[in-house]
Amino acid sequence: MNRPFRLAASSYLNSAPLIWSFLNGPHRGRIDFVEAMPARCAELLADAAVEGALVPVIEYQRIPCGFLAPNVCVGSRKEVLSVVLVSRNKRLENIRSVALDESSRTSATLVKVIFREFLQHEPEWTTRAPRLEEMLEKNDAALIIGDPGMTFRRQGLNVWDMANLWREHTGLGFVFAMWMVRDEVIERARMVDFAGARDEGVARIEEIVGDYQDKIPMRVDELRNYLTENIVFDVDESLENGLRLYFELAFKHRLIERVKPLRFI
Repeated sequence: MNRPFRLAASSYLNSAPLIWSFLNGPHRGRIDFVEAMPARCAELLADAAVEGALVPVIEYQRIPCGFLAPNVCVGSRKEVLSVVLVSRNKRLENIRSVALDESSRTSATLVKVIFREFLQHEPEWTTRAPRLEEMLEKNDAALIIGDPGMTFRRQGLNVWDMANLWREHTGLGFVFAMWMVRDEVIERARMVDFAGARDEGVARIEEIVGDYQDKIPMRVDELRNYLTENIVFDVDESLENGLRLYFELAFKHRLIERVKPLRFI
C-alpha cells in the first residue's frame, strides 16, 4: 500500500492559501505535510524526501526532470512587498555588495539577473541568515524575502520591491514559487488537486488573515491587502511570459545550466 503523498511548503503568509486545504480543509489527511523554508523545500524534493514541494521556481531548472502543477503559483503582477532589496544609503546603481537571504533561491537569482541584465554591473554576493541589521553591517544592501521582508522598520532605508523592479524593466509579472512533483510519482500526483486546494484557500482569506494576525506585526487590513492585491495564485499570460523570460535571462547569465521546457502535470 502506498504511503500518503508527501508535500513540503513554507508557512510564509504568501503560501498560506495554497496549503490551507491540505492542513485544515477537504484535503487534510490525504497528504503528509512537511513545513520547510523555500530553499529547503527544493532540497527535500531533489533528495526524494518528499514527492512534491512548493519550490522556488528557479529550482525547476536545477532539479532533474519533474513536473509543475499548472496554473498555481505564488506570484505578483506589481509590487510583491515581501521580496525586497534594502540599503541604508546607497542608490541602486552604486550598490557594490549584497547579502542574500539564505532561504531564497528564486529571488537571489532574480536580483543577480536584474543587476547583470538591466543595471549592467555586478556587486559582490554573500549569503546570510535573514537578520537585516547584521546583513547590512558589512554589505551595501540586503535581500530579504517572505514574512521578514514585510516587517522590518523602513525608516531611513532605501527599499526596492523586486517584483516591481522586474516589471519596470520587462513589463511582465513574476512567478516566485510553484508546486513541483517528481517524475516517478506523476500518476499519484494527478490525484492531488492543487488548483482545487488553491481555490479553497483563496476562499478562506479572512480565516487565514485571522490566523496570521498574531504572527506578523501588521494590521489586519494590510495582511488582507497583501493576499488579495499583491500576491496572485494563478498563472496568467503576463506571469507565464515573465517566467519564460526569467529562465532565459538566468541561462544567459550562467545562473542555470540550461532552460528546461515547462512540463505540467
